[in-house]
Amino acid sequence: MFDTLELICMIWWYMMLFHPLHAAIQCTGSEAQESSITNVSMNWRKMELSWESSKNFSKYKCTIMDRDVESVKKEVTSPPCRFPVEQHLPLHKGVFFIIEVPNKNISKECTFMPGGMNGSAIENFSCVIYNVSLMNCTWQAGRDAPGDTQYFLYWQKSRYDDAMECELYIKDENGRNMGCRFQNVKIEGETGYFLVNGSSNDSLIQFYDEYIKLYKIEILTPPLNVTASCTRNPVGCIITWQPPNTSHVESVECFQYEISIQNKDEPKEEKKDPPIIVTIDRYEFQNYNEKKKYILKIRASGKNCLVSSNWGEWSEPVEFGRGEDYFIFVILFLIALGTISVTVLQYYLFKRYCSFKSIFSAIPQPRDKFNASTDKDIQMEYVSLTKTCYTEEVTMVEEMT
Repeated sequence: MFDTLELICMIWWYMMLFHPLHAAIQCTGSEAQESSITNVSMNWRKMELSWESSKNFSKYKCTIMDRDVESVKKEVTSPPCRFPVEQHLPLHKGVFFIIEVPNKNISKECTFMPGGMNGSAIENFSCVIYNVSLMNCTWQAGRDAPGDTQYFLYWQKSRYDDAMECELYIKDENGRNMGCRFQNVKIEGETGYFLVNGSSNDSLIQFYDEYIKLYKIEILTPPLNVTASCTRNPVGCIITWQPPNTSHVESVECFQYEISIQNKDEPKEEKKDPPIIVTIDRYEFQNYNEKKKYILKIRASGKNCLVSSNWGEWSEPVEFGRGEDYFIFVILFLIALGTISVTVLQYYLFKRYCSFKSIFSAIPQPRDKFNASTDKDIQMEYVSLTKTCYTEEVTMVEEMT
């Protein structure tokens, strides 16, 4: 019972995934009479172009072409005509086939053009891989897509892998799927296939598909274990690091590095040192001045391997160098500032609450008799005191005889 249910689910899932690819292939012939080349079909997974012929011809010439006029030609003695599986042609733009019989003026031209409402397919599709194994894909709804259109994303790591639907959709305010997050992504194959189809109650929605070289959309992590070991000898500083983490590259020769060393004390607008590019995981910084402090950052990009040629993320800033010794100057400045502050405070306190005359009273001086002229020249302070006046009565007593 379980096997039967699982088989039904798989069939339904593949029908949902490849339903847009079942659009009819329309063909026209060059012969006036009925063409001897019929029943043209295409196996997209194997990139096989098949047909039937009512006559036996010794040679056929096949051509496949996309909208960007990129074509591949093959010659066979009998059908089918197998194109390289590395020939990644997106189908949403339409594909053209030509089957010819050389020197016989017999040919069949066919067109694969998916159906659906024009302007309903997604736009501005892009994906990025970051933190080694995480992938985000985003898109915008078709400009003419009905309001109830919902989109679904599927992707294959290669032609031979099973397609996987989005694990976690990113929705807009209306609940429409506008992006996807994948986890545990590994860049095993060179190219991945992405398909976004849609559904609506109003009309058939056009699908969008694209082949993407996975290593090209990876944002490299920062180099690891960045260190700077400095000495006073002519070598200066030895800077070392390790390659960034990736899911598919182990060779250290696949990377190149950009090193940024800036003087921390210089203004940002004056930091115009040219970038330093190296191809090994070691660099000798010979312009080292131990009285300065430097800020070191490193980032990586691919070189001669299946690694993104875009610069990755910068490493965390690493400071090295002693810098100017401002500690003594700071201490002296604080001592001087404290002394001045205490002196000024004492001055205002004495002025506010104390009298210098009462603290330091005047010392009386002896009179200089030699320089004294007259008593009139001596100034005297008189203190008016209130005097009590008394009336004296005198009684005269006479003795009578």
